[in-house]
Amino acid sequence: MDVLLIFVKNPIPGRVKTRLARTLGDEEAVRIYRFLLDKTLQAALEAQVSRRWVFYADGLPAEADAWAVEGFERYTQCAGDLGDRMADAFQRAFAALAKRVVIIGSDCPQLQGQHIDQAFAALNDRDVAIGPTYDGGYYLLGMRRFVPDLLSNIPWSTPEVWQQTLRIVQRQKLSYAALPALLDIDTEADWQTYLAQNKS
Repeated sequence: MDVLLIFVKNPIPGRVKTRLARTLGDEEAVRIYRFLLDKTLQAALEAQVSRRWVFYADGLPAEADAWAVEGFERYTQCAGDLGDRMADAFQRAFAALAKRVVIIGSDCPQLQGQHIDQAFAALNDRDVAIGPTYDGGYYLLGMRRFVPDLLSNIPWSTPEVWQQTLRIVQRQKLSYAALPALLDIDTEADWQTYLAQNKS
């Protein structure tokens, strides 16, 4: 069994894309985040994976949303920082006897199902798969066994995430595959870059 973990937030003004909201306002930030959620849903549906688990940062929504459809199981993220919450999701998947587990967020409009499939395929003979972002983070992390150090003492939301994760991989002598670098959306500059690259 393979499991795709998807980390999302409910699109509530003032609680999503706060760096975007600083310059564009809360309503526009929510509109952009809804767009990112749609892109993430599309990628998750394209991926050839048997189980898709959606984890909400702020509890299940009161009403059915786009993820409340066949093929997705919905959960609430545990307490703690991002590393704690990701570790809990990975542990749940491996406890359910998953052989390969991949996690994605909902900030990367360039993510496609083929990237997710590429990560799962890499985990056939690699310990870890990582999809870096241009700002120094990553949009995807995959493991074929749980390695807690990959999610501990990481300076989340900084340009050091990718490099520090890579150092841990190398220190533990883990084999890994790096996926293509993609753009994630955190700031207005990121959004403008994406729009410029995707003019019709």
